[in-house]
Amino acid sequence: MKLNKNLYSEYKEYPIRVVQFGQGNFLRAFVDWIIDKMNKEAGFNSSVLVIQPRDKDEVYRLNEQDGLYTVILSGIENGQAKEEKVIINSIANGLNTYKEFDLYLKFAENPDIRFIVSNTTEAGIVYRKDDSIYDRPPESFPGKLTTFLYHRYKTFGGDPTKGLLVLPCELIENNGQTLKEIVLMLSKQWELGEGFESWIVNDNIFYNTLVDRIVPGYPKKAKEIQKQLGYEDEFLVQGEAFYLWVIEGPGKIKDEFPAEKLGLNILFVDDLTLYRDRKVRILNGAHTSMVPVAYLYGLNTVREAIEDKTVGNFIKDLIYEEIIPSLDLKKEELIEFADSTIERFKNPYIEHKLLSISLNSMSKYKTRVLPSILEYRKRKGKLPRRLVFSLAALIFFYRGNRGDEGIDLSDEPNILELYNKLWTKYEESQENLGDIVEKILGLESLWEMNLNEVEGLAEQVLFYLKDIVEKGLKNSLEGLIV
Repeated sequence: MKLNKNLYSEYKEYPIRVVQFGQGNFLRAFVDWIIDKMNKEAGFNSSVLVIQPRDKDEVYRLNEQDGLYTVILSGIENGQAKEEKVIINSIANGLNTYKEFDLYLKFAENPDIRFIVSNTTEAGIVYRKDDSIYDRPPESFPGKLTTFLYHRYKTFGGDPTKGLLVLPCELIENNGQTLKEIVLMLSKQWELGEGFESWIVNDNIFYNTLVDRIVPGYPKKAKEIQKQLGYEDEFLVQGEAFYLWVIEGPGKIKDEFPAEKLGLNILFVDDLTLYRDRKVRILNGAHTSMVPVAYLYGLNTVREAIEDKTVGNFIKDLIYEEIIPSLDLKKEELIEFADSTIERFKNPYIEHKLLSISLNSMSKYKTRVLPSILEYRKRKGKLPRRLVFSLAALIFFYRGNRGDEGIDLSDEPNILELYNKLWTKYEESQENLGDIVEKILGLESLWEMNLNEVEGLAEQVLFYLKDIVEKGLKNSLEGLIV
């Protein structure tokens, strides 16, 4: 029998106070887990309305489980194995704005709504000039959010007490401030008025945040686990025990988030730069760099990658010799964080699939890896060969094949269309790898610069890409690390 409120004797209904853009594994194993914990142990008394950013039916399947699902958290703490299985009871409802736009706006009229959270990947917080206030819904996440906030503003006549606390979890720098700026840009474009813009600026708080928890997602041994649990759970999610949420901005949120009362690992800070740089560049940068290299090498999980002699050494050298030298923080602290990151990658209790990390890899590379390349070159006067090799491997990864096996690529449609066009042309001529590199590096709408202008980068990427095409990734990588 599928998990539902009749099976869960402790099921409770809470008022909807949180609107969440995104229904993926990370949010459910992180934000929704935290809300559930605050509800059960600190009287937070809040539930979540899940907004599915894309036109899919996944939220309806979650609704069939009454928003309930199981989180399994595993890891090693103080030398001891630790595992926690808990049913999460923090999601009240989920909806698809493409099918229920009027209902979506109706929720903006709810006076209890207080928080907005999101995780739409790095590709989600973007300005799309084609979005319109008349779209049902606008295509982008900021467009959807702007329509929600504008409807709320009109409903309550600009009441300052109906402003919201916005907590984006996307891994981009200044995520809250960037989201706020895009909302204001759309407001001007849509001519929503100075009153609305003033309400956004003065009565809503957009926090910059940093999140950290490795969440592999649906467990490989799900059937076995569900037998032990005694019910079916389509949204069973696995993550590591470690977690951290750093929230930068006005301390007002501390009074409304009972995190300190529970001793949760949630930090309220004036500046999260220290936490962000080391986490995004080292942990996430290593993840994004390893995906195309390890997967094309024939490996499938992060643990396999870090424990493989060849790929593992590549990843470790990439972190310690190329990423760390590009950061300004104390070397001892960076090495300590890197050491703990390697240990987390080796966690024997979780299976983090490389393909699950590959979602929107191009925008992730721009945010997580490119800054290390550019800063390393600035400091050392040369390019970091492992990070550049990973870029060449990423371009080859988007060819869409690992030997005779197809790769289920997941990225923005324009990215996938471009790669398909470029690689199809190459298959026909076998002579234009340079054209592929030039077009990808010149994608200014993605990189916010023309990477062909970075001295030596196009030549080095092309060199590695040719080597991968001619020899195969495995032989090319083994030649690189000799």
